[in-house]
This record gives sequence, C-alpha cells and structure tokens, in this order.
Amino acid sequence: MGPEIVCIGEPMVELNQPKQGGDFHPGHGGDASNCAVAAARQGASVGMITALGADSFGQSFFDLWQAEGIDASAVKIDPSAPTGIYFVTHGPDGHVFSYRRAGSAASRLTPEELPLDYVRNARVIHASGISQAISSAATDLVFLAMRTARSAGTLVSYDTNLRLRLWPIDRARATIHAAAGLSDILKTSSEDAKELAGTTEPDRIADFYLRLGPKIVIVTMGAEGALVATPSQRVTVPAIAVKPVDATGAGDTFDGAFLSEYLREGDPFAAARYANAAAGLATEGYGAVAPMPRRAAVEAALVGRG
Repeated sequence: MGPEIVCIGEPMVELNQPKQGGDFHPGHGGDASNCAVAAARQGASVGMITALGADSFGQSFFDLWQAEGIDASAVKIDPSAPTGIYFVTHGPDGHVFSYRRAGSAASRLTPEELPLDYVRNARVIHASGISQAISSAATDLVFLAMRTARSAGTLVSYDTNLRLRLWPIDRARATIHAAAGLSDILKTSSEDAKELAGTTEPDRIADFYLRLGPKIVIVTMGAEGALVATPSQRVTVPAIAVKPVDATGAGDTFDGAFLSEYLREGDPFAAARYANAAAGLATEGYGAVAPMPRRAAVEAALVGRG
C-alpha cells in the first residue's frame, strides 16, 4: 500500500526577501509540495507525484521530503529540464511572486507517466489550478489522475489556486470548473471566486461550486475565517488571532492540515477549524515551509487562541 494522501503538482525552490533591499533567503515552495509537507507535519502518510530536474535544487526537495517523511518513490528525475524557482518580495500590499519555471521538469511530465496504482491506492489525491496551469500535459495528467481516483473510490481534493500569470482567465475558468466537477472536496478563496465565479459573496460561491459536484466546498476569507459548505449544512469557521508577517503558503497549509484531519475524523467542519488554525500559524514566519506548524502547535493554538 502507498501513502494515504498523494499530492500532484510542481515543487519550486523559493527565494524570499523579508526586508526590501535585503538578502533573499532560500527555501522550498510549490503548492502541492507545501500541501504535502503541511499534511505530513500533522502526522499523515503522504506522497508526491511530480518531476524534478537533475540539479541541486531538485536534490534539495528529495532531502526535504525525506526529512519530513514524505514518500518520493513516484517522483521522476528529468535530466534535460530544470527545477522551477520563484522569488517572493514584500511591500505595503503584501507579498509578490516572480517565477522562473518555463520548461521545468514538472511541466514536462506527461499523462503516460502517471503511476496509476499509486493514485488508486491512496485515500485522497490533491491537485490545484496551478498543477494544471503549468502546461497542457500537466492539465491532462491531473484530469487522468482525477478520473483514475474516482474509478477506484479514492477521494479527489482540488484547490482553485488561480494564477492568471500562468494562463488566460477563459482557459483557467473552463479547466478549473471541469476539475471541480470531478472533485469531492474543493477549496477556493473569495479572491479566486471573483474571477472564476463572478462573486465574492461566500454563500453564493459555495452554492456555485456545490452545483458543479463537490460534496464539500471551502471558501477561505483571510482574517474572516472560512465558510465550509456541504449540500445539507454550512458553517463559518473563525480565524484564530495571529500576528501575520508573510502569507506565502498559508492556503497550502490549510489544504494539507484539512486533508490530514479529515481523514482522521471524517468531520469537514472540525477539519476546517483545525486547518484554519494551522494556516494562521503559518503566516507568523517568512517562507512557505519553514513556519508550517506541527500538530502539537496547532492543538495548543486551538486551545489558547481559538
């Protein structure tokens, strides 16, 4: 048997500049890998499907995943393509991303290379709009993974994670909404939904996506918490009190923490409360991975700051 949670997408080396004009601090990012790390830090069994370059950046991800207990047996090494990189700067309007990912190893992975049994043996697979936006091959690979998962009874989790620098809105909307129709769990944000669904009103967003097919829809709203909706119930889960400095990776932390807790307890509302706390704690340090909390810290925050 393989890992319970399988994340599909592009890992990217992160260079984060906490202070304007200062040094860039190296780290790890990419939403699928971030989700995997967040879930592993909550005690879940996690694996990755992706490709990395045969370079020092790629090796650093293998080292990270080994340290975090994440299975990398389904990760391909592409000797002819690089591992992607992104830069994070900070200003009065928050964090800004700049990418160097064209032609990356992950973007060249094809549907024919998807390890089907690895998908079938998972309890849940997770992908995102970014997982699909990096190339047409990546789009098709994620769709194949979703259909394979559904036929095997594996849950499908999807985060809209809209990045309009990667693809035009019409293509993004069509692809993301087709993926939503294949998903059991869908997370979006009020910001994404403004472009994708034409509204920022949380209940209308939830209604829109529930009609597409997911059984659980989560709308994150930053400091206002998250709306969790099923066909029969919906609850707004408040955010915990934090002192945020960098929101990089917070949404991915939510994804990983939610999936870990949902598989443990089977309650989407309790899982969202847990994930909200984890995501909040992840904003109190710089970088995507370094400030991601482990279970003990999340549980303490739920008692002390919830």
